[in-house]
Amino acid sequence: MKQDSTRNTAYTVDCEDYVHVVKFNPFDSGDACSLIAYGGSNYVVVGTCRFQEEDAEVEGMQYKTLRTFHHGIRVDAIAWSPETRLDALPPQIRFCTAASDKKLRLFTSDLQDKNEFKTFDGHSDYINDLVFAPKEGQEVASVSDDHTCRVWDLEGNEKAHFVLRSPGMSVCWHPEEAFKLMVAERNGTIRFYDLITQQAILSLECEQTPLMSADWCLKNTLKIGAVAGSDWLIWDISRSSYPQDKRPVHVDRARLFRWSRVNENLFATTGYPGKTTTQLLVHHLGHPQPILTGTAAVGSGLTWHRTLPLCAVGGDHKIFFWVTEM
Repeated sequence: MKQDSTRNTAYTVDCEDYVHVVKFNPFDSGDACSLIAYGGSNYVVVGTCRFQEEDAEVEGMQYKTLRTFHHGIRVDAIAWSPETRLDALPPQIRFCTAASDKKLRLFTSDLQDKNEFKTFDGHSDYINDLVFAPKEGQEVASVSDDHTCRVWDLEGNEKAHFVLRSPGMSVCWHPEEAFKLMVAERNGTIRFYDLITQQAILSLECEQTPLMSADWCLKNTLKIGAVAGSDWLIWDISRSSYPQDKRPVHVDRARLFRWSRVNENLFATTGYPGKTTTQLLVHHLGHPQPILTGTAAVGSGLTWHRTLPLCAVGGDHKIFFWVTEM
């Protein structure tokens, strides 16, 4: 079946508020359903999703809210911990948020009586991204407009501190090599740090600004993708520190870049949240044009399902889901 490239959403979930950020759990939580978290003006909702693409008994999509966590302030970013398990007794939900008050908050819950949160203080400006160490989940890295990348333990102690030359926009942890961290800066530089020596080991250059978002391809860790200005850019770090491929995609400016978790040639980008709609584009490196174009009313956030070629964007009182082909 050939896909019509401009498409309506496959599924939507209604939310009580504007959704500022949405994040599928990228780790296996031991359950057939996928965990998803989304953040509003003062809360985080954690829920489960199941799609007909993975379960023939589901009609369309099943969504269920597990818990709403009071947050007290706008949620800007969410990272899932690999320690989240739905098959444990009792279950454990753990995630970390960045908020507009420049603090990180670590939430741990058993979905019953135990609901704890800790606040991490240290950044002096807006936090743009955060990520858990993917193997053990005992550390969190964050990047900020304060020109730093910081690594914290789960008590909120600072374990490492890297001074950047411009605002930090994205941070990614190498999926296998627990001591490698990637930090993307607004000035168009992407650096890789060794957490043992606390030194930069490699850097990539966009040669254009502002770099707004970058991502490490988990299916092929030699591939890095980013959006800067109105273009997407792809590097093969074994070949060059300059992009192998780039293309203008968003007329105004590009905002987010995310690799699919199931195919190393599939990725999505979003345009800047505009006055009315945000454009979502799904790209395949084998195709000259985007293979899917979607629009969401003032959308924000972008996340891929762990095992399906399906991505989600937050919006006004809704989460939008698009399904594409591999």
